[in-house]
Amino acid sequence: MSKSPPQVQRIKKKVYEAELARLQAELVTMQQWVKASGARVVVIFEGRDAAGKGSAIKRITEYLNPRVARIVALPMPTERQRGEWYFQRFIEHLPSTGEIVLMDRSWYNRAGVERVMGYCTSDEYRRFLHQAPLFERMLVEDGILLIKYWFSVSDQEQERRFRSRLNDPMRRWKLSETDVLSITKWADYSKAKDEMFVHTDIAEAPWWVVESEDKRVSRLNVINHLLSLVPYEKIDPPKVHIPPRPPASDYERPPREENHEVPDHAATLAKLKE
Repeated sequence: MSKSPPQVQRIKKKVYEAELARLQAELVTMQQWVKASGARVVVIFEGRDAAGKGSAIKRITEYLNPRVARIVALPMPTERQRGEWYFQRFIEHLPSTGEIVLMDRSWYNRAGVERVMGYCTSDEYRRFLHQAPLFERMLVEDGILLIKYWFSVSDQEQERRFRSRLNDPMRRWKLSETDVLSITKWADYSKAKDEMFVHTDIAEAPWWVVESEDKRVSRLNVINHLLSLVPYEKIDPPKVHIPPRPPASDYERPPREENHEVPDHAATLAKLKE
C-alpha cells in the first residue's frame, strides 16, 4: 500500500515563469564561471519513470551553450559494451575542463531497471554496489563536482502521467513497455532504490531527493539547489564590439529565382482568422 503523495503548494504560472527566467539567467552566469575556471561538473538525474527528469534537464539547458553544457542519454549497451567493464562506456562522456555534463540516467541503471528487470546477474549487481562508491570517490578526488538527484513521484501521479502520454502524439514516444511494467513492479523498484541509497549515498557524492509531484515546483527546486552547490562567481563576458557595416561595393546578389526556396507555408496561415 503506497503512502499518500506529499501535499504541494501550487505556484501561479506567472510566478513560476518569472522565477524560472531568473534561475535560468543564473545558470548562464554559472556556465560562464565553469568555462572560465576550468571546472568539471557532472549532474546525474535518476528517479521513477515519468518523474520529470527530462523536463527539468530541458529547462536547465534551454539557454546554455551546448559546447559547454551537454546532455548524455545513452542507449542500451551494444554487444561489445556488454563485454566491457561496466563503467567503461560512461567514462568517455565525462567532462573535460570547462564543461558541464547532465546525465539523463547514468551508471545507476544497473541498480534500478537492470536489477528489477533481471537484465544483470546478482553478481554483477553486487559488484556494482561495491564499485560505484569507489568509482565516484575517484571522480571527486580528481576534482570533478559530482551531483546526484533522485526524482520522487507517487504511484498515482506516475500512472496519471503515463495515461496522459498514451494518446498524446507529441509525447507517445516517451512511453515504452519497460515504463509500463514499472507500474506492476512499483514495490520492486522501491526496494531497489532503498538498497541503492544504502550503498551509494556517500559523503563525497550524496543523493539529493527532488519531490516531483508537481513539475513546476520540482524544476524550480532542483535548479535553485544546483546553483547553490556550484561555487560559481559572476564573470563578465568579454565585451564584443559590433562594427558598422560597410557599403556593398563589389557584390550583387544572384536572382532569387535561381535558388531552391522553402515554400511559404506561413503565408497560408496568415489568411486565417485569429
